[in-house]
Amino acid sequence: MNIKKDLYELLGVEKGAEQDQIKKAYRKLARKHHPDVNPGDKQSEEKFKEIGMAYEILSDPEKRQRYDQFGAAAFQPGMGQPGDFDPSSAGFGDLSDIFEMFFGERQGRGSRRQDPARGADIQAVVDLTLLEVVKGTKKTITIERSIPCSYCNGSGAKPGSHPETCPTCNGRGQVVTGGGMLRFSQTCPNCHGSGQINKNPCDKCGGTGRQRQLEKIAVKIPPGVTNNSRIRVSGKGNAGNMGAPAGDLYVYTRVYEHSFFQRVEDNLYCIIPITFAEAALGASIEVPTLTGKGRLRIIPGTQSGQQIRIRGKGIPHLRGWGQGDQICEVVVKTPSELSTKEKELLKKLEKESRHDIRSDLNI
Repeated sequence: MNIKKDLYELLGVEKGAEQDQIKKAYRKLARKHHPDVNPGDKQSEEKFKEIGMAYEILSDPEKRQRYDQFGAAAFQPGMGQPGDFDPSSAGFGDLSDIFEMFFGERQGRGSRRQDPARGADIQAVVDLTLLEVVKGTKKTITIERSIPCSYCNGSGAKPGSHPETCPTCNGRGQVVTGGGMLRFSQTCPNCHGSGQINKNPCDKCGGTGRQRQLEKIAVKIPPGVTNNSRIRVSGKGNAGNMGAPAGDLYVYTRVYEHSFFQRVEDNLYCIIPITFAEAALGASIEVPTLTGKGRLRIIPGTQSGQQIRIRGKGIPHLRGWGQGDQICEVVVKTPSELSTKEKELLKKLEKESRHDIRSDLNI
């Protein structure tokens, strides 16, 4: 490949850049323009080759010195011209090393087979009353999940036989395709990455090593949960592959609305009717709470719509100590029917009243 562009410019570094800077710049660009990241993009593929060639030269002190002294002419025919970019010259055994750098796992040549896969997590929903939220509770739910096959003990092989090394991948769990620069690895289609096959699959599970069953699970619900709180039950998900650990069960809560109380965060709101006399003179009245009865103190001159707080009668804090309050909105109840005597007493009270409640109106 002829050198047509400035190699430092290709990598986006200064001419005097340190090797660490050059390496960092190359890796960033290689990840961006890798053919697997941009399938079918010829422009990115060409860019990938160019930056690879630039790194091949600039990462080698001898080649870099020749390039700095003579430029592209140093690599013309007859002067040691590099061929197409070989990833091994850039510090990688093959493209598998680039995959390892990018994605944190080894691919391609020398790959080990996949470890047995952990079982999948499963979900369930449990319904709760507001009282159960306040007190906490234990619920028994029925779930369907996979467990290791009782006949083959999860191996997937018929009792008396054993899994054998996969002949397609020789036990690696992956096969490599392509050649030259573009080498790709993929999960073995024969063993699905396990590296083993069952020539004599278990009659009961069909070689999967797992079977389905219904199971009753006791779930402890802590006080203070909300709608869509998530509770994890470890190891009660689906069974893993070839003896790998089971997944987890995640239980989501769904709380019924209450006919009297309305929850706002960890406080409970309600409406309490009171009489005119209780509002005017003050009183201590009994009111309902979620856990029994409570006392509400009304001070003299309380107005309709005023909120009065009963400490500690709300929802327990899910994370931390203490709990919310019960907030009562008092509403003065006007009687719709009065006896003759009640009417006479109210008229007398009206005459005795020294307060003009409309004196503040400015119209």
